[in-house]
Amino acid sequence: MTKILIVDDHPMFREALRSAVKFSRRDAEILEAGSIEAARTAIQDEPGIEIVLLDLSLPGTTGFEGLMLLRSSFPRIPIMIVSGLDDPKIIQEAIRLGAAGFVPKSVDKETLAEGLSEVLNGSIFVPAESAPNALDPRASSRTSDIADRVADLTPAQMRVLQLIRHGQLNKQIAYELGVSETTVKAHVSEILRKLNVVSRTQAVIKTSQLDFEAILGEDPTPDNA
Repeated sequence: MTKILIVDDHPMFREALRSAVKFSRRDAEILEAGSIEAARTAIQDEPGIEIVLLDLSLPGTTGFEGLMLLRSSFPRIPIMIVSGLDDPKIIQEAIRLGAAGFVPKSVDKETLAEGLSEVLNGSIFVPAESAPNALDPRASSRTSDIADRVADLTPAQMRVLQLIRHGQLNKQIAYELGVSETTVKAHVSEILRKLNVVSRTQAVIKTSQLDFEAILGEDPTPDNA
């Protein structure tokens, strides 16, 4: 029996995705979560989850934060993105950041079934018609350096970075995470070192390159702040 976690904040889409999964895997055990924090809790409480189907646009996350948080916390569980965002640049960047697959929400049940099988078998899956260059090893991204640096953060550092990106101060972060302010300061120092920046502001600017708008080139962020 395959244990699958669906992470999406819309109950109607979770139900539709559950139905689509059952189309090919009738005996699958399907769990649901409406947020990244709920997903983290589900994975911790339910051993044996084999794959996560993740929507990128979730409350409380920006850009690829949700994907990066789950990847840093549970690196051995494959994550297949199932999203309404199907721009080739976004698909390529999601794969670069560790997604094991990317399926637009508009695909049919057969394509979703194919993606599930491929990812569960250890392959990376993207429908050919969605992003023909997404799996091209020669394809480059202007966010590659910062993506590699972010990938080196620990789960705790990723959570602190997420809250920094949301404008929270050390005292607020400490309260949110239930740790001391000294611990938060230590995490911030390591984050700045790993990202090769000298301030929180620079960390926010650098990691904003991982947001959808920046990747699509719609809202270029200055790099000299």
